[in-house]
Formats: sequence, structure tokens, C-alpha cells
Amino acid sequence: MPELTEDATFRHDDWYAEEIVDRHFVRCSFHDVDLTEATTRGAVFTECVFGGVRFNASRHVDSAFTRCTFTRCVLFDAEFTGCKLVGSTFTECELRPLRVDGGDWSFVALPRADLRGAHLAGVRLREVDLTGADLTGATLTGADLSGGQFAGARLTRCDLRGSDLSGLDPTLVERGGALIDPEQALVLARGLGFEVR
Repeated sequence: MPELTEDATFRHDDWYAEEIVDRHFVRCSFHDVDLTEATTRGAVFTECVFGGVRFNASRHVDSAFTRCTFTRCVLFDAEFTGCKLVGSTFTECELRPLRVDGGDWSFVALPRADLRGAHLAGVRLREVDLTGADLTGATLTGADLSGGQFAGARLTRCDLRGSDLSGLDPTLVERGGALIDPEQALVLARGLGFEVR
């Protein structure tokens, strides 16, 4: 059984390069905690609050951050592999460069996020909020973006190949040089009312 910690508050703790394995945190608060180069494996954070936490160069594998709130956190060079972040919210966070491979980020709120050059591949991003986000030069391939919110997003030079773009209105985003495949082009054309024969 994972070690369970509930309703705890951590302030100014130094967890540099810590290995957090098979631990479960519920409704915990982390303020100005240093998680630089930390590693989580099979860790679960449920309804936790992260404020001013440094995740620089941290690695997260098969971990979950569900319904968590991230405010003014730094995720420079952070990597998430097979992680679940369903229902989490990011506000005023530094997210570059960020790497996400697989996992479920459905219902995640990333409004106005700076995701330039980010790498997100094979991720489930159903109903994600990317309103006003900057994904210039990002890789967003093989992702489930159904039901997502993209109004005002910058997708300039973004690689979108293999992603579900059925909910994307290309007239509401900056899209110069964005890369899509022929099947996606058909979906977008039909969405704009064109008949493709």
C-alpha cells in the first residue's frame, strides 16, 4: 500500500533530487518547495495545491496530479511520462521547455500558457483549455484534443500531425506554418463547410 499523507502543509522544504515513489498525498499544500531534479514514480497527488514550487529538471513517471492547482510554479525542463493530470489548473507558471509523453491531461486548464517549443506527444487532452495559449513551434502530435478550447491560441509552426482536430476552429487561432496531415486537412475543411470530393 502507498504511504498516505493527508491535509499536510509543506513550506520551504528542500526536496532536491528526492525520489518520491508510491506515495499518495491528498489535499496537501506545497509552498516554495524545491523539487528540482526530483523523480516521482507511481506517486499520486489528489486535490493538492502547489504555490511557487520549483519542478526544474524533474522527472515524473506513471504518476498522477489530479484536480491539483499549480500557481507561479517553475517547470523548466520538466518531463511527464504516462502521467495523469486530469482536472488540474496552471496559473502564471513557467512551462518551458516542457516534455509530455502519453498520459491523460483531460480537462486541464492552461489558459494563456507559454508553451512555445513544448513537446506533447500521444497525450489525451480532451476538453483542455488552451485559450490564448502560445504553442509557437511546439510539437502536439498524436493527441486527443476533442472538445478543447483554443480561442486566441497561437499555433504558428506547431506540429499537429496525428492529433484529433475535430473541435478546432482554424479561424479563431494563429496558424501560420502549422503542420497537419491530409486527413486532418479534410476534417478542418469540412468543419468550415467545404465539401471535399
